[in-house]
Amino acid sequence: MKILEGKSITAVQGIKAAGITAGIKKSGRKDVCVVYSEKEAVGSAVFTTNKVKAAPLFLDMENIKNDTIRAIVVNSGNANACTGKEGYENSVKMGKVVAEHFAIDPKEVIVESTGVIGVQLPMDKIVSGIEEACKSVSAEGGHDAAEAIMTTDLFVKEVAIEIEVDGKPVTIAGMAKGSGMIHPNMATMLGTVVTDINITKAMLEKAFKGSVDDSYNMISVDGDTSTNDMVVVMANGMAENKLIDSENEDFMKFKAALDYLNKELAKLIAIDGEGATKLLEANVVNAKDVKSAKSAAKSVITSNLTKCAFFGEDANWGRILCAVGYSEADFDPEKIDIFLKSNGLSIQVAENGRGMAFDELLASEILKEKEVTVYIDMKIGEAEATAWGCDLSYKYVEINGAYRT
Repeated sequence: MKILEGKSITAVQGIKAAGITAGIKKSGRKDVCVVYSEKEAVGSAVFTTNKVKAAPLFLDMENIKNDTIRAIVVNSGNANACTGKEGYENSVKMGKVVAEHFAIDPKEVIVESTGVIGVQLPMDKIVSGIEEACKSVSAEGGHDAAEAIMTTDLFVKEVAIEIEVDGKPVTIAGMAKGSGMIHPNMATMLGTVVTDINITKAMLEKAFKGSVDDSYNMISVDGDTSTNDMVVVMANGMAENKLIDSENEDFMKFKAALDYLNKELAKLIAIDGEGATKLLEANVVNAKDVKSAKSAAKSVITSNLTKCAFFGEDANWGRILCAVGYSEADFDPEKIDIFLKSNGLSIQVAENGRGMAFDELLASEILKEKEVTVYIDMKIGEAEATAWGCDLSYKYVEINGAYRT
């Protein structure tokens, strides 16, 4: 696998994109993007589990059933959530504007929105912005598109990789946004993944939905599952590899690469959590089963007390054990060991569920790093799982105390 440094979604054959300023955001930053595939693509998507869903998701849950998709349109600055029938009709209008420009079926367009909840879209700005973005799509527009989907994000989130399948170079690339209202159980952000691999819709769905479970569903910033967010993938077949229509060796190679890309995007979201100063990784090993490993890992990175302890660089292992304890994990509290790791350093802070003497200075040095791992050995089985999150700082409250204004 080759990492394509500095590349965007338009590194994929046949993918063009644009990101422009339509005037939705008061800041004047880019706020509308369009992603377009020159050839028909098969697609798959996963949506938020929140019962309160934004208007475009109801449209997308139908459109993704279509045999093909060709385009994705996103606006930021306004979530188009809790906007009723008018909000839904506005989502439909967004898709139609894209479809008319590219002469495609509106059912082949995925519509996404992100931003403030409960405000109707300024459709005059939206329509003119989409029209401008459609005219502007190019092979150089990927970075602009990634910028246009941002809200409180501090940096763009892009990953691109290349693998070889059936002797053909295959590119997979993705972009994502997300820094607040991020919590496991999909979807908790906006994500777009594109690839030129030749694969059936059924096999793409199988690879993608399994990958989501081990990546985006294993991150948490603040415990809030968003009303809007989703992740979508489309594959246009332009790599011209032999069609993948079963779980063969080529499928497994593609699935492994897709897993890597989605995990990297997920980690970028976690480290860019609103007000975050550290990326936290919870690695649970030797668990009784995968469900227990995942539950324990997610519980640790979701725990506000644990997150606060890491912000304060306090090796408070009791908060970690407490978070594991109220998870749904099946484990023996008197067997669990806890370690803290970063930058090649490691220290054990709990053994068999009890405290132990440890070097506080070494622990402090480990916790000062920007990326810290909590290593939890359950010593009861062979399953393992990893989850990612961030610390909880004063800045998070400041950002969310004035999000709407």
